[in-house]
Amino acid sequence: MTEFDYIIVGAGSAGCVLADQLSKDGTCSVLVLEAGGSDNSFWIRTPIGYGKTFFNPRFNWKYETESDPNTGGRAGYWPRGKVIGGSSSINALVYCRGMPGDFNDWEKSGAAGWGWDTVRSHYEAIETRVDENGNTDGNGPMYVTNVQRDIHPCNRNYFAMARELGLPVTDDCNGPDPEGVTHYRITTKGARRWSSADAFLKPALKRPNVTLIKNAMVERVIVSNGRTTGVSVLLPTGKTQFDVRQEVIVSAGAVNSPKLLQMSGIGPGRLLREMGIEVVRDNGNVGGNLQDHLGINYYYKATEPTLNSMLSPWWGKLFHGVRYMLMRRGPLGLSVNQCGGFVRSDAALDAPDQQLYLNPVTYNTTSSTTKKPVINPDPFDGFILSFQPTRPTSRGRIDIASPDVSAAPRIVPNYLSTQKDLDDVVAGGRLIQRMARTASIRSFAKEAIAPDIDTFDDAGILEDFRQRCGTVFHPVSTCRMGADDATAVVGPDLKVFGIEGLRVADASVFPNITSGNTNAPTLMLGHRAAGLILKDRRH
Repeated sequence: MTEFDYIIVGAGSAGCVLADQLSKDGTCSVLVLEAGGSDNSFWIRTPIGYGKTFFNPRFNWKYETESDPNTGGRAGYWPRGKVIGGSSSINALVYCRGMPGDFNDWEKSGAAGWGWDTVRSHYEAIETRVDENGNTDGNGPMYVTNVQRDIHPCNRNYFAMARELGLPVTDDCNGPDPEGVTHYRITTKGARRWSSADAFLKPALKRPNVTLIKNAMVERVIVSNGRTTGVSVLLPTGKTQFDVRQEVIVSAGAVNSPKLLQMSGIGPGRLLREMGIEVVRDNGNVGGNLQDHLGINYYYKATEPTLNSMLSPWWGKLFHGVRYMLMRRGPLGLSVNQCGGFVRSDAALDAPDQQLYLNPVTYNTTSSTTKKPVINPDPFDGFILSFQPTRPTSRGRIDIASPDVSAAPRIVPNYLSTQKDLDDVVAGGRLIQRMARTASIRSFAKEAIAPDIDTFDDAGILEDFRQRCGTVFHPVSTCRMGADDATAVVGPDLKVFGIEGLRVADASVFPNITSGNTNAPTLMLGHRAAGLILKDRRH
């Protein structure tokens, strides 16, 4: 077949949901095109294995940003999934819906119909929640698991710290009281990673009306007289074209979706003409409005064993590897991000302004022998206190750097370019200082590993953050959803302004960044997008 009702570009978090929902009634033919290859890998299946896929070009686009003057002139490393399941196959598995106010802000930003009261039902439709005893609630395809029984016992120090400071403690950041320090829920089933591909795409592929083509680089969406007619694709066997009867849905992610639109002539007219690309629709918002979370780690040596003791020595790796293979128990079945939560650095604030990551491990990212990038626990026991401001306001851009589809785009994050973002960094640093000074953490910390945040004033907190912060891997908003093309790329129905038969459905359409990890809201968005598409289906 070379003609389909729907063509989905990208088998990532949202694309997999779309494939499942659009094909469910059996009446529509669906083609899914994925630039990456198979997700059949031990390191993808094993939850903590994302340390191995973090730098692996087989699964990872391995993008880098332009050097940023606001973060010490450093270029940032941006891993993005280049594999079936997209970034849901290589991420740290944390599942956070976001704060209800995030979605009310979406609606206020011009995304009518995307408020919390609407999106909550889509979360409930996709989730099966698993408690620490294995009991389930809900019947959605995505398993969201409470792994509290296996988390490291030293995590008790974090909860004691929270109570000392008067910070709220909550059972679940996805529950009715999402604010507070908590045990993070993760996307696993039976102690194995449960990606969007596992939950949605693989069941859909059992239907005769769904076709998946791997290693398929879509070089252009074809638009004729204002209507989308198909896509041009580079396959290992050569170039080919697939035609579409209903719609093309671009779900290639916050980096590759704007790149594909620009390659297709939809984007900033001046840039496209410089690249020799015919302008189909001049819209400077394509690639603009980029947002991302920045975080920073503060490292401490510990007074008691942490995950370092379990995973650093060879015998620890062997023991826990065998334990995991035989019993599906232990640290290999977890995310390194075991605890954290959403808190206010000042009780007078209207909503949480900081997300915490409280990890019972320290690690390095370069091999001491081969100098290759890897993630390895340190040979001593340690732990991390970390924060990320939840709602940054800085906006950057992603633009093509070449008309060659294989060339990486130019990523200009423009981090820390507003006063609010600078103030939030100082507030987060001051919160970490208060945390580190509690009796619970002082008894757990043998010593701080330099730089010691306890020695910093406000200027020191900010300067250290500029020099050491890094992305938390949550890029969004580069094909922003809004009321019109003066500020956005797609409308609340996710249709690309000025082009018939073309939508974008992934994290690139977020009007603004949610407070926490972005995989869960991307899954939700894919589910709601499918409903909008089927409602508009042309008979």
